[in-house]
Amino acid sequence: MGTVVQLKKRINNSYLELKNSVEDKLVLVEEKIKSKLSSKVDLVGEMTNYHIRTGGKRLRALLTLGSAKLCGYSKGGRDINLAACVELIHAATLMHDDVIDNGEIRRGKKTLNSIWGNQSSILLGDYLLSRCFEMMVEDNSQEVLKLLSSTSAEISQGEILQLQHKGETDMLEETYLKIISAKTASLFAASTKVGSILSNKENKIKEALGFYGKNLGLTFQIADDTLDYNSELKLFGKEIGNDFYEGKITLPIILLYQKADNNEKKELKEIFESKKRSEFEFKKVLTLIKNYNIINDCYVKAEYFINLASNSLSIFKETKEKEILKNLTSFSLERSF
Repeated sequence: MGTVVQLKKRINNSYLELKNSVEDKLVLVEEKIKSKLSSKVDLVGEMTNYHIRTGGKRLRALLTLGSAKLCGYSKGGRDINLAACVELIHAATLMHDDVIDNGEIRRGKKTLNSIWGNQSSILLGDYLLSRCFEMMVEDNSQEVLKLLSSTSAEISQGEILQLQHKGETDMLEETYLKIISAKTASLFAASTKVGSILSNKENKIKEALGFYGKNLGLTFQIADDTLDYNSELKLFGKEIGNDFYEGKITLPIILLYQKADNNEKKELKEIFESKKRSEFEFKKVLTLIKNYNIINDCYVKAEYFINLASNSLSIFKETKEKEILKNLTSFSLERSF
Protein backbone atom coordinates (compact mmCIF):
# COMPACT_ATOMS: atom_id res chain seq x y z
CA MET A 1 0.00 0.00 0.00
CA GLY A 2 2.94 2.33 0.47
CA THR A 3 3.23 4.82 3.30
CA VAL A 4 0.26 6.48 4.90
CA VAL A 5 1.29 9.89 3.58
CA GLN A 6 1.38 8.51 0.03
CA LEU A 7 -2.07 7.06 0.58
CA LYS A 8 -3.40 10.43 1.68
CA LYS A 9 -1.98 12.15 -1.40
CA ARG A 10 -3.99 9.91 -3.71
CA ILE A 11 -7.06 11.79 -4.84
CA ASN A 12 -10.29 9.81 -4.75
CA ASN A 13 -13.55 11.53 -5.72
CA SER A 14 -15.82 8.48 -5.50
CA TYR A 15 -17.74 9.74 -2.43
CA LEU A 16 -18.58 13.00 -4.20
CA GLU A 17 -19.35 11.12 -7.42
CA LEU A 18 -21.83 8.90 -5.56
CA LYS A 19 -23.36 11.92 -3.82
CA ASN A 20 -23.71 13.82 -7.09
CA SER A 21 -25.19 10.82 -8.91
CA VAL A 22 -28.14 10.67 -6.50
CA GLU A 23 -28.24 14.32 -5.40
CA ASP A 24 -31.90 14.80 -6.35
CA LYS A 25 -32.96 11.84 -4.19
CA LEU A 26 -30.63 12.74 -1.32
CA VAL A 27 -32.45 16.06 -0.97
CA LEU A 28 -35.70 14.11 -0.55
CA VAL A 29 -34.03 11.83 2.00
CA GLU A 30 -33.12 14.89 4.08
CA GLU A 31 -36.72 16.09 3.90
CA LYS A 32 -37.99 12.66 4.92
CA ILE A 33 -35.63 12.58 7.91
CA LYS A 34 -36.82 16.00 9.05
CA SER A 35 -40.47 15.01 8.74
CA LYS A 36 -39.93 11.79 10.69
CA LEU A 37 -38.11 13.61 13.48
CA SER A 38 -40.91 16.12 14.02
CA SER A 39 -42.64 15.90 17.40
CA LYS A 40 -45.23 17.66 19.55
CA VAL A 41 -42.78 17.45 22.46
CA ASP A 42 -40.64 20.59 22.49
CA LEU A 43 -37.50 18.89 23.84
CA VAL A 44 -37.63 16.22 21.15
CA GLY A 45 -37.85 18.94 18.49
CA GLU A 46 -34.99 20.89 20.05
CA MET A 47 -32.72 17.84 20.24
CA THR A 48 -33.53 16.52 16.76
CA ASN A 49 -33.01 19.95 15.19
CA TYR A 50 -29.60 20.12 16.86
CA HIS A 51 -28.79 16.61 15.62
CA ILE A 52 -29.70 17.54 12.02
CA ARG A 53 -27.49 20.66 12.19
CA THR A 54 -24.47 18.56 13.17
CA GLY A 55 -24.58 17.08 9.66
CA GLY A 56 -22.90 13.86 8.58
CA LYS A 57 -21.75 12.15 5.40
CA ARG A 58 -25.07 10.30 4.91
CA LEU A 59 -22.94 7.45 3.56
CA ARG A 60 -25.41 4.70 4.46
CA ALA A 61 -28.25 6.55 2.73
CA LEU A 62 -26.03 7.08 -0.30
CA LEU A 63 -25.24 3.36 -0.40
CA THR A 64 -28.94 2.52 -0.40
CA LEU A 65 -29.65 5.01 -3.19
CA GLY A 66 -26.55 4.00 -5.18
CA SER A 67 -27.28 0.27 -4.88
CA ALA A 68 -30.90 0.78 -5.93
CA LYS A 69 -29.70 2.76 -8.95
CA LEU A 70 -27.16 0.05 -9.81
CA CYS A 71 -30.00 -2.50 -9.75
CA GLY A 72 -32.18 -0.37 -12.01
CA TYR A 73 -34.72 0.90 -9.46
CA SER A 74 -36.20 4.11 -10.86
CA LYS A 75 -39.93 4.34 -10.18
CA GLY A 76 -41.38 5.11 -6.78
CA GLY A 77 -39.90 6.47 -3.56
CA ARG A 78 -39.13 3.34 -1.57
CA ASP A 79 -35.40 3.96 -1.95
CA ILE A 80 -35.83 7.42 -0.43
CA ASN A 81 -37.86 6.10 2.53
CA LEU A 82 -35.44 3.28 3.28
CA ALA A 83 -32.36 5.46 2.79
CA ALA A 84 -33.81 7.76 5.45
CA CYS A 85 -34.57 4.71 7.60
CA VAL A 86 -30.98 3.39 7.62
CA GLU A 87 -29.71 6.87 8.46
CA LEU A 88 -32.07 7.09 11.44
CA ILE A 89 -30.92 3.67 12.65
CA HIS A 90 -27.34 4.94 12.40
CA ALA A 91 -28.20 8.17 14.24
CA ALA A 92 -29.91 6.25 17.05
CA THR A 93 -26.91 3.98 17.54
CA LEU A 94 -24.58 7.00 17.72
CA MET A 95 -26.74 8.57 20.43
CA HIS A 96 -26.61 5.39 22.48
CA ASP A 97 -22.90 5.01 21.70
CA ASP A 98 -22.08 8.47 23.06
CA VAL A 99 -23.88 7.68 26.32
CA ILE A 100 -21.99 4.40 26.76
CA ASP A 101 -18.63 6.02 25.93
CA ASN A 102 -19.34 9.25 27.83
CA GLY A 103 -18.61 10.99 24.53
CA GLU A 104 -18.57 14.77 24.58
CA ILE A 105 -17.65 15.68 21.00
CA ARG A 106 -18.88 14.26 17.69
CA ARG A 107 -18.26 15.82 14.27
CA GLY A 108 -16.57 18.72 16.02
CA LYS A 109 -19.66 19.64 18.09
CA LYS A 110 -20.96 18.78 21.55
CA THR A 111 -22.85 15.49 21.77
CA LEU A 112 -26.52 15.41 22.72
CA ASN A 113 -25.78 13.70 26.02
CA SER A 114 -23.22 16.35 27.00
CA ILE A 115 -25.90 19.04 26.52
CA TRP A 116 -29.17 17.37 27.56
CA GLY A 117 -27.90 14.44 29.64
CA ASN A 118 -27.81 10.68 29.24
CA GLN A 119 -31.47 9.99 29.97
CA SER A 120 -32.78 12.32 27.25
CA SER A 121 -30.21 11.02 24.75
CA ILE A 122 -31.14 7.38 25.31
CA LEU A 123 -34.84 8.14 24.99
CA LEU A 124 -34.27 10.17 21.82
CA GLY A 125 -32.33 7.26 20.33
CA ASP A 126 -35.27 5.00 21.19
CA TYR A 127 -37.64 7.51 19.57
CA LEU A 128 -35.60 7.40 16.34
CA LEU A 129 -35.66 3.60 16.32
CA SER A 130 -39.43 3.67 16.82
CA ARG A 131 -39.76 5.95 13.81
CA CYS A 132 -37.58 3.55 11.82
CA PHE A 133 -39.88 0.63 12.54
CA GLU A 134 -42.84 2.74 11.43
CA MET A 135 -41.07 3.32 8.12
CA MET A 136 -40.25 -0.37 7.73
CA VAL A 137 -43.90 -1.31 8.24
CA GLU A 138 -45.02 1.41 5.80
CA ASP A 139 -42.68 -0.06 3.18
CA ASN A 140 -44.83 -3.20 3.36
CA SER A 141 -42.00 -5.64 2.61
CA GLN A 142 -41.45 -8.58 4.95
CA GLU A 143 -37.95 -9.01 3.55
CA VAL A 144 -36.97 -5.41 4.29
CA LEU A 145 -38.57 -5.54 7.75
CA LYS A 146 -36.71 -8.75 8.61
CA LEU A 147 -33.38 -7.42 7.31
CA LEU A 148 -33.43 -4.04 9.06
CA SER A 149 -34.89 -5.32 12.35
CA SER A 150 -32.31 -8.13 12.57
CA THR A 151 -29.59 -5.60 11.70
CA SER A 152 -30.72 -3.37 14.58
CA ALA A 153 -30.45 -6.35 16.93
CA GLU A 154 -27.00 -7.21 15.58
CA ILE A 155 -25.74 -3.66 16.18
CA SER A 156 -26.86 -3.86 19.83
CA GLN A 157 -25.11 -7.21 20.27
CA GLY A 158 -21.91 -5.72 18.83
CA GLU A 159 -22.07 -2.89 21.36
CA ILE A 160 -22.50 -5.37 24.22
CA LEU A 161 -19.62 -7.52 22.91
CA GLN A 162 -17.38 -4.44 22.87
CA LEU A 163 -18.34 -3.66 26.47
CA GLN A 164 -17.60 -7.25 27.45
CA HIS A 165 -14.03 -6.91 26.17
CA LYS A 166 -13.40 -3.30 27.24
CA GLY A 167 -9.80 -2.70 28.32
CA GLU A 168 -8.50 -6.06 27.04
CA THR A 169 -5.21 -5.20 25.34
CA ASP A 170 -4.73 -8.89 24.50
CA MET A 171 -8.02 -9.02 22.59
CA LEU A 172 -7.96 -11.37 19.61
CA GLU A 173 -8.21 -9.87 16.12
CA GLU A 174 -11.09 -12.28 15.57
CA THR A 175 -13.02 -10.71 18.47
CA TYR A 176 -12.32 -7.20 17.18
CA LEU A 177 -13.62 -8.16 13.74
CA LYS A 178 -16.77 -9.65 15.28
CA ILE A 179 -17.37 -6.36 17.11
CA ILE A 180 -16.96 -4.08 14.11
CA SER A 181 -18.80 -6.53 11.85
CA ALA A 182 -21.83 -6.22 14.11
CA LYS A 183 -21.53 -2.56 15.12
CA THR A 184 -20.62 -1.06 11.74
CA ALA A 185 -20.48 -3.50 8.85
CA SER A 186 -23.95 -4.99 9.42
CA LEU A 187 -25.69 -1.67 8.69
CA PHE A 188 -23.48 -1.07 5.64
CA ALA A 189 -24.48 -4.53 4.38
CA ALA A 190 -28.17 -3.86 5.03
CA SER A 191 -27.94 -0.48 3.26
CA THR A 192 -26.56 -1.98 0.07
CA LYS A 193 -28.73 -5.11 0.15
CA VAL A 194 -31.90 -3.02 0.48
CA GLY A 195 -31.15 -1.50 -2.94
CA SER A 196 -31.34 -4.94 -4.58
CA ILE A 197 -34.46 -5.94 -2.64
CA LEU A 198 -36.30 -2.89 -4.00
CA SER A 199 -35.59 -4.08 -7.53
CA ASN A 200 -36.66 -7.68 -6.86
CA LYS A 201 -33.28 -8.99 -7.91
CA GLU A 202 -32.33 -12.66 -7.63
CA ASN A 203 -30.64 -13.89 -4.45
CA LYS A 204 -27.12 -13.93 -5.91
CA ILE A 205 -27.40 -10.18 -6.62
CA LYS A 206 -28.73 -9.50 -3.11
CA GLU A 207 -25.94 -11.54 -1.54
CA ALA A 208 -23.28 -9.87 -3.69
CA LEU A 209 -24.39 -6.38 -2.65
CA GLY A 210 -24.73 -7.43 0.99
CA PHE A 211 -21.20 -8.87 0.87
CA TYR A 212 -19.94 -5.66 -0.77
CA GLY A 213 -21.52 -3.53 1.96
CA LYS A 214 -20.19 -5.69 4.79
CA ASN A 215 -16.59 -5.55 3.57
CA LEU A 216 -16.87 -1.85 2.78
CA GLY A 217 -18.06 -1.34 6.36
CA LEU A 218 -15.14 -3.34 7.77
CA THR A 219 -12.71 -1.25 5.74
CA PHE A 220 -14.44 1.94 6.83
CA GLN A 221 -14.24 1.06 10.54
CA ILE A 222 -10.62 -0.10 10.38
CA ALA A 223 -9.74 3.21 8.69
CA ASP A 224 -11.68 5.12 11.35
CA ASP A 225 -9.91 3.30 14.17
CA THR A 226 -6.54 3.83 12.50
CA LEU A 227 -7.13 7.55 11.98
CA ASP A 228 -7.47 7.89 15.75
CA TYR A 229 -3.78 7.00 16.18
CA ASN A 230 -2.38 8.54 13.01
CA SER A 231 -0.42 11.58 14.17
CA GLU A 232 0.64 12.28 10.58
CA LEU A 233 -2.97 13.24 9.80
CA LYS A 234 -3.03 16.23 12.15
CA LEU A 235 -2.38 18.19 8.99
CA PHE A 236 -5.80 17.10 7.74
CA GLY A 237 -7.61 18.55 10.75
CA LYS A 238 -8.61 15.21 12.24
CA GLU A 239 -8.77 15.09 16.03
CA ILE A 240 -6.92 12.03 17.25
CA GLY A 241 -6.95 10.11 20.52
CA ASN A 242 -10.69 9.81 21.23
CA ASP A 243 -10.64 6.00 21.30
CA PHE A 244 -7.54 6.01 23.49
CA TYR A 245 -8.99 8.33 26.11
CA GLU A 246 -12.25 6.34 26.13
CA GLY A 247 -10.26 3.14 26.70
CA LYS A 248 -11.44 1.42 23.52
CA ILE A 249 -9.33 -1.46 22.25
CA THR A 250 -9.14 -1.18 18.47
CA LEU A 251 -6.95 -2.68 15.75
CA PRO A 252 -3.91 -0.38 16.23
CA ILE A 253 -3.68 -1.38 19.92
CA ILE A 254 -4.30 -5.07 19.17
CA LEU A 255 -1.49 -5.14 16.56
CA LEU A 256 0.80 -3.09 18.82
CA TYR A 257 0.29 -5.51 21.70
CA GLN A 258 1.18 -8.42 19.40
CA LYS A 259 4.50 -6.80 18.47
CA ALA A 260 5.42 -5.23 21.81
CA ASP A 261 8.02 -6.73 24.17
CA ASN A 262 7.02 -7.98 27.62
CA ASN A 263 7.69 -4.68 29.40
CA GLU A 264 5.72 -2.74 26.79
CA LYS A 265 2.87 -5.27 27.02
CA LYS A 266 2.74 -4.78 30.79
CA GLU A 267 2.69 -1.00 30.40
CA LEU A 268 -0.08 -1.14 27.77
CA LYS A 269 -2.19 -3.30 30.08
CA GLU A 270 -1.75 -0.86 32.95
CA ILE A 271 -2.67 2.11 30.74
CA PHE A 272 -5.89 0.59 29.41
CA GLU A 273 -6.96 -0.97 32.70
CA SER A 274 -6.83 2.40 34.48
CA LYS A 275 -9.97 4.56 34.69
CA LYS A 276 -8.33 7.51 32.92
CA ARG A 277 -5.49 7.95 30.48
CA SER A 278 -3.18 10.98 30.28
CA GLU A 279 -1.81 12.94 27.34
CA PHE A 280 1.67 11.76 28.33
CA GLU A 281 0.53 8.14 28.06
CA PHE A 282 -1.08 8.83 24.70
CA LYS A 283 2.17 10.26 23.34
CA LYS A 284 4.00 7.20 24.65
CA VAL A 285 1.57 4.88 22.81
CA LEU A 286 1.88 6.98 19.63
CA THR A 287 5.65 6.58 19.78
CA LEU A 288 5.32 2.80 20.07
CA ILE A 289 2.84 2.73 17.19
CA LYS A 290 5.28 4.66 15.03
CA ASN A 291 8.27 2.53 16.05
CA TYR A 292 6.46 -0.70 15.18
CA ASN A 293 4.96 0.68 11.93
CA ILE A 294 1.47 -0.20 13.18
CA ILE A 295 -0.42 2.30 11.00
CA ASN A 296 0.81 0.66 7.84
CA ASP A 297 -0.01 -2.78 9.25
CA CYS A 298 -3.60 -1.62 9.79
CA TYR A 299 -3.90 -0.42 6.21
CA VAL A 300 -2.56 -3.77 4.95
CA LYS A 301 -5.31 -5.52 6.95
CA ALA A 302 -7.91 -3.14 5.51
CA GLU A 303 -6.71 -3.77 1.96
CA TYR A 304 -7.85 -7.40 2.28
CA PHE A 305 -11.44 -6.26 2.86
CA ILE A 306 -11.15 -3.65 0.08
CA ASN A 307 -10.35 -6.44 -2.36
CA LEU A 308 -13.27 -8.57 -1.14
CA ALA A 309 -15.67 -5.64 -1.52
CA SER A 310 -14.38 -4.72 -4.96
CA ASN A 311 -14.42 -8.30 -6.27
CA SER A 312 -18.01 -8.87 -5.12
CA LEU A 313 -19.18 -6.33 -7.73
CA SER A 314 -17.82 -8.45 -10.61
CA ILE A 315 -21.31 -9.95 -10.98
CA PHE A 316 -22.55 -6.61 -12.38
CA LYS A 317 -22.10 -5.23 -15.87
CA GLU A 318 -19.69 -2.35 -16.36
CA THR A 319 -21.66 0.83 -15.67
CA LYS A 320 -20.99 4.23 -14.16
CA GLU A 321 -22.88 3.17 -11.01
CA LYS A 322 -20.69 0.09 -10.61
CA GLU A 323 -17.51 2.13 -11.12
CA ILE A 324 -18.53 4.62 -8.42
CA LEU A 325 -19.30 1.89 -5.87
CA LYS A 326 -16.07 0.09 -6.72
CA ASN A 327 -14.03 3.26 -6.26
CA LEU A 328 -15.79 3.89 -2.96
CA THR A 329 -13.81 1.02 -1.41
CA SER A 330 -10.66 3.12 -1.75
CA PHE A 331 -12.36 6.22 -0.34
CA SER A 332 -13.28 4.34 2.84
CA LEU A 333 -9.59 3.67 3.48
CA GLU A 334 -8.13 6.94 2.23
CA ARG A 335 -10.60 9.34 3.82
CA SER A 336 -9.43 11.88 6.38
CA PHE A 337 -12.88 12.99 7.57
